[in-house]
Amino acid sequence: MIDLRLLRDNPDVVRESQVARGDDPALVDAALDADARRRASLAAFEELRAEQKAMGKKVAQAQGDEKQALLARTRHLSDEVKSRSKDADDAAAALDAALWKISNVVEGAPAGGEDDYVVIQHVGTPRDFAAEGFEPQDHLALGEGLRAIDTARGAKVSGTRFYFLTGIGARLELAILNAAMDQAVQAGFTPVITPTLVKPETMRGTGFLGAHADEVYRLEKDDLYLVGTSEVALAGYHADEIIDLADGPARYAGWSACYRREAGSAGRDTRGIIRVHQFHKVEMFSYCRPEDAAEEHQRLLAWEEAMLAKVELPYRVIDTAAGDLGSSAARKFDCEAWLPTQNRWLELTSTSNCTTFQARRLGVRERTADGSTRNVATLNGTLGTTRWIVAILENHQQADGSVRVPEGLRPYLGGLEVLEPFGG
Repeated sequence: MIDLRLLRDNPDVVRESQVARGDDPALVDAALDADARRRASLAAFEELRAEQKAMGKKVAQAQGDEKQALLARTRHLSDEVKSRSKDADDAAAALDAALWKISNVVEGAPAGGEDDYVVIQHVGTPRDFAAEGFEPQDHLALGEGLRAIDTARGAKVSGTRFYFLTGIGARLELAILNAAMDQAVQAGFTPVITPTLVKPETMRGTGFLGAHADEVYRLEKDDLYLVGTSEVALAGYHADEIIDLADGPARYAGWSACYRREAGSAGRDTRGIIRVHQFHKVEMFSYCRPEDAAEEHQRLLAWEEAMLAKVELPYRVIDTAAGDLGSSAARKFDCEAWLPTQNRWLELTSTSNCTTFQARRLGVRERTADGSTRNVATLNGTLGTTRWIVAILENHQQADGSVRVPEGLRPYLGGLEVLEPFGG
């Protein structure tokens, strides 16, 4: 939720942000109108209540016709007070509804939509497989040769976009996630195994029940939601609390299964495990002071790049355009690895600065030096996930169908240097 004071003092900033996102700027005017009606109704209510209290003393002292007239006025005041109270409540409800629909204010993101990102840097050089004398196989062909990925049985058991990771495939996922968690712990993060079912108020508070609500699985009987990232549970961890940030940001690394309906993705990435309904992920989450959020965002990005260096992937970093941001993010950086068989870049990590947007919705605050409280900033970033298997297999494959294990993962695979195909 955006800051109401910002909306009142700088409505054009919020309007411009809405336009940059491709969202409706009229929501700003709707919120301002509701706010003005609420304040006017409250002022009238307080004035009438004061008169009503004063009238009580007058009635007690009056007699005869004067008393009857005062009683009539008292009854009228009572009706007016109730009416103004209802007006204020209705306006407050309208204001609340409008505020919950307005996305976070963009901070520094490029203008435009999905294709208007800005490339910040390239790291590493994609392999020239033609020069090496062989045609690269895609991750599924490699995974099946290694008996690491089984999408046929995944579909048999659970339906499309499900899979089994078997043998070295399961070990490879655990290696990625354990490496990510080790790095997080070394950087001072608290490791957390998070719930994957959350209450509606938690899911709503993080901004996942807006425009992309159709991506979320809901258990109607229990009124619970399956998370698409441990960011949701970690954002709710300190809901309605005052937290101590005197020693710096409070950082958590959440390990969880993640679930996404992939609504609207029919026909996209149907082969293999690029776009699936269930996967595992280690997610960084940080609570920090609002003035430190931009710097913390750069730190999260640096930790993501450190993980990518461990798995030796060529990648690029992009600054996501405003129209492609989630509703909670003020700015987002993605790290995309090269996918040789599709000749394109594939997102492996993203890190978002949500400023005070989520914390305001969830009631997460800190106490300031003067004793007052204020909302903190929240940030998140992916440190390792199942999708990394795709990029690792394709970029480190060899002509015989084997796959070289990047040095950063070898300690997590018992020192294994090469994954050998069966029958090879």
